[in-house]
Amino acid sequence: MTGSTVRPPAYQLLADELRADITSGRLQPGERLPPEPELCVKTGVSRSTVREALRLLASQHLIVTTRGVTGGSFVAHPDAEQLAEGLTMGFTLLSNSDGVGMADLLELRRALEVPAAGLAAMRRDDEQLVEIRGALFDPAVDDFDTMMSAHAEFHMAVAKATQNPLFELVARPLYHAKFGEEVTESLPGGYWRQIDADHRLLLDCLAMRDAESATRAATAHLDYISAVLD
Repeated sequence: MTGSTVRPPAYQLLADELRADITSGRLQPGERLPPEPELCVKTGVSRSTVREALRLLASQHLIVTTRGVTGGSFVAHPDAEQLAEGLTMGFTLLSNSDGVGMADLLELRRALEVPAAGLAAMRRDDEQLVEIRGALFDPAVDDFDTMMSAHAEFHMAVAKATQNPLFELVARPLYHAKFGEEVTESLPGGYWRQIDADHRLLLDCLAMRDAESATRAATAHLDYISAVLD
């Protein structure tokens, strides 16, 4: 018997069709999808199949469903944090494989964080500057997970201040990487004090809207991390 193809379930085929309409822009954010009875007639499937397809799209943050007289299923407005979940899973799988190491992670961070620092300096608003300042941490706290969480919060705030949601979307998975125990143990004394100093210098550059100094500060920050973890 030659290779046979297993046909995907009906709900998946319908979800694929609606997903294509959403990602292509044929259905815009906030636009209402056809009601369930209309989808049943249009596609020739049962109401339970339609509902399963809609549940799948909702789990992928592509639609939101509301109840009531004016309720229904609507195309979701893109949210960087939610959309990054899929990227984060893929990034985690790659970062835990033998083919991707710390050098690769730092190379990608350099490609994103340095230009992001310059853009944030030029585009940030006062509210975003407050958010970045609020992400500063106490380097005396002796807890690796706490420090990594604060470090991630700071850099995500800078990415957000670029006013380009794609920076936030692509950068978010970088800060969910899990460091191995050997990396944790290799950090020198004063490491987090230097990270804190780097963050404060970058914050000063952003406050002054000095894009050139901000990119230099971001570069020096990554140079230090690279030298420590190399």
